[in-house]
Amino acid sequence: MTSLHLPRLHKWLLSSPPAEWAISQLRQLLINALKQGPIPQHIAFVMDGNRRFARKNRIEAIEGHNQGFETLARVLEVCYQTGVHTVTIYAFSTENFKRPKYEVDALMEMARTKLAQLSQHGELLQRYGARIRILGQRELVTPEVLKAVDDAVGMTEGNGGAVLNVCFPYTSRDEITAAVRGTVEEFAGAGGEGEVIVDGEATREDGGGRRRGFSERTIERRLSTLREESTSPAPDATGRRQRKESTQDSASTNGDTLHPSSAAIAGNISQQPSTIDDQPPPQAPTTNGHLSASTSSSFSSTTTLNHDPLNTSNRSSPASSPPQSAPMEPHRQHPHDPPNPESITAAHLSRRMYTHPAPAPDLLIRTSGVERLSDFMLWQCHESTCIRFLKCLWPEFGLLQFLPVLVEWQWWVRNGGGVG
Repeated sequence: MTSLHLPRLHKWLLSSPPAEWAISQLRQLLINALKQGPIPQHIAFVMDGNRRFARKNRIEAIEGHNQGFETLARVLEVCYQTGVHTVTIYAFSTENFKRPKYEVDALMEMARTKLAQLSQHGELLQRYGARIRILGQRELVTPEVLKAVDDAVGMTEGNGGAVLNVCFPYTSRDEITAAVRGTVEEFAGAGGEGEVIVDGEATREDGGGRRRGFSERTIERRLSTLREESTSPAPDATGRRQRKESTQDSASTNGDTLHPSSAAIAGNISQQPSTIDDQPPPQAPTTNGHLSASTSSSFSSTTTLNHDPLNTSNRSSPASSPPQSAPMEPHRQHPHDPPNPESITAAHLSRRMYTHPAPAPDLLIRTSGVERLSDFMLWQCHESTCIRFLKCLWPEFGLLQFLPVLVEWQWWVRNGGGVG
């Protein structure tokens, strides 16, 4: 028997009823064994290698994509049987629009056909309560495909079990850009050009009372404040800043008079110990509220102000104390105020991702031997995501290739690899 007939004989034997029953029983036994260990809650697939599979088997490229869809149905059943909650597949990248037009049209037609089949005969999804979500730029697909997308989503929107995320058409850069844009719009708000002051900063307020955190004048005011702080006098040796007001109001050598309260404060300060030699300075001579020049010089160079408000021994009398300003009431945030833009975190962007509220993928698998992510789930993949690159082409991917990856992932988790 020639080698040409061996593949046909092999296929005929596997398709016989006894062989199919034995394979089904073995498959179920392996799945039950997998369920005894930890199960990934989110698996992502890069279904690569359909065209190379077609060239390898000398068939049309579209037929290779059809074989890939059949592989997807088998993989989904294994995932849902083992208890995987979310499956995300990279079905079509926006970069694929650069392919020849006939291939792009064929892919769109195949997507429309397969989605229509899911809508009419979705036994697999209904059996496991799976819900379809289409993630990507809807405006890039044709109306016919968009209708099939909406029909498939609407058919399964009531399912509350597993989730099937179909990235179509999708790139991670577009997803991140959309998330950043949405976050900026959320924090900036929308409205008119009216400007209000909140906590000393200029913000914009629309007609509904919502205040915007981003404003050109706000940025200008902050830059101006930073410039003023950078040009302000540096602290002197005693840790106090020299202010213009203090130099204008300080005592001079010709006996300029001070405000009575200021004289009382100066007399009180003179009683504090020196910061240099820790010896109490001589009592400052005061006459009718006048302070000598030598005392003023000693005060400015060797005396440190006591800021302890609880130290009642050094307080001046109530009659000579300066008026105390009432404590400022803390600003109460307006109920319609947007959050502070400076409080933007990674969690805000994660909530804007297409895959939200799905958890980050525990396992990402790419077939065809190519070792790159190709702009797929760049934000979601983190240190707790196990990434595996397989040499087999996607239509060749099955339980025999999937099982070792799951077993390896379980061993990795048991040894602490899945802890972020």
